[in-house]
Amino acid sequence: MGGDVIQRTVAYLQKAGIVLTAEEQASIEIADMGLGHLETEGLQLYTYVNTDRYCAKELVLFPHQTCPEHLHPPVFGEPGKQETFRCRYGTVYLYVEGEETVQPHTAPPLGKEAYYTARHEIVLKPGQQYTIPPNTKHWFKADAEGAVVSEFSSTSRDAYDVFTDPQVRRVAETK
Repeated sequence: MGGDVIQRTVAYLQKAGIVLTAEEQASIEIADMGLGHLETEGLQLYTYVNTDRYCAKELVLFPHQTCPEHLHPPVFGEPGKQETFRCRYGTVYLYVEGEETVQPHTAPPLGKEAYYTARHEIVLKPGQQYTIPPNTKHWFKADAEGAVVSEFSSTSRDAYDVFTDPQVRRVAETK
């Protein structure tokens, strides 16, 4: 599955006009969130840089794929990750805390509704962006054509992300 998923990810990046070297392609992360159903809940990503000051990533979502609800809490005396999502390809539906959208364009994965509490919808199409404040619950989902989103943020500390669904494991646990 890994090689196929990486090739599909590279194809989506190419649709967005984003070129990765062969070495960069080999570093694409497939994040199934420990749930085992990548096509429904998961994310493919490439991290360009992640230092103690800033981070830049490409996020790829396959058709109707959802990145589960989470937040970036304060860590080490810092307020938590602030991130700006800029849509490069497709349409991404971003949900954040705030006033509930009455008729959203999409819904959480079937049977997982209890773990998706942020209901304020922001629709991002290519060239549009939105900044998510630190410590804010959010989740996002691609439409039928999939989506590519560039993320620009403060330092990313994935191991400290807090997911609403207790079954989610963003970072593989070592034994």
